[in-house]
Amino acid sequence: MIESLQLPKDLMLGMPIVTVTGFHEAYIENYKGILEYSEEMILLQTKTCQIEIQGEKLHIMYYTNEEMKVEGMISSIQYFNYS
Repeated sequence: MIESLQLPKDLMLGMPIVTVTGFHEAYIENYKGILEYSEEMILLQTKTCQIEIQGEKLHIMYYTNEEMKVEGMISSIQYFNYS
């Protein structure tokens, strides 16, 4: 049905959107909550999975109910517990 309506899947299914700019910025949309937060690791819960951002001097620049911006030296982004 989503395909026939030609609506974006991320909006209709609540899929997370991760946009990374270089090694220093990441924007995350459609997350549900922050599970862990330190300068080395940020773990987020989304509707469909968990997202782990690892690096150095990580900090959340801002967040709203739907999106956040993470800055620092990002070394990896992993997805866990896909559904």
